[in-house]
Amino acid sequence: MPLLEVRGLTRRYGEIEVISGFDLDVEAGSAVALVGRNGAGKSTVLRCVTGVDTPTAGTVLLDGEPLDERDPGVRAALASVLDGMDFFPDLSVVEHLDLFAKAHRVEDAEQVVDQLLQSIGLTAQAGQLPGSLSSGQRRRLTLASAFVRPSRLMVLDEPEQRLDADAVIWLADRLKRDKAAGVGILMASHSPQLVDAVADRVVDIGGAS
Repeated sequence: MPLLEVRGLTRRYGEIEVISGFDLDVEAGSAVALVGRNGAGKSTVLRCVTGVDTPTAGTVLLDGEPLDERDPGVRAALASVLDGMDFFPDLSVVEHLDLFAKAHRVEDAEQVVDQLLQSIGLTAQAGQLPGSLSSGQRRRLTLASAFVRPSRLMVLDEPEQRLDADAVIWLADRLKRDKAAGVGILMASHSPQLVDAVADRVVDIGGAS
């Protein structure tokens, strides 16, 4: 049984049908990349998969059960990086990550956070508030918020956005390590470098798969 199973996913906004009858499987320990032109529906698929948006039709199953992002088990299993995600404005970078780690009962949370800050390049900004970060630093914080906690499925919408070349290499290595540990990955990306390095399967939205 796939870790994630999407069947007949359809999303309409008024008269506009963005996605129609979309099927997808993601196995544990594998990565699927959605590619295609802007506006093809990649982000819509990811938002419907994570429960941020509601499909007009179709099913999204995690471990064979309907994926309900309000379910504590789903929240423990699913980590996501989507556009428009908010930070805690009054918490510093390190406080933000400490909160996520401790909420998910990460062992040695402070050590895990410190190591992640160093590897993702945010050690110097650890004491800053999110509003004072550059766009690239905020992207790193968003990624760190997903990586600091355990998960079984990661859903990432263009995680390479606003990252420099070295950070994209780091991201690819990190995703490959998570995949090797059994995490399923579903991502949309415009980076051939990242897709080639991480994806086991590439799905062209609106094209062949």
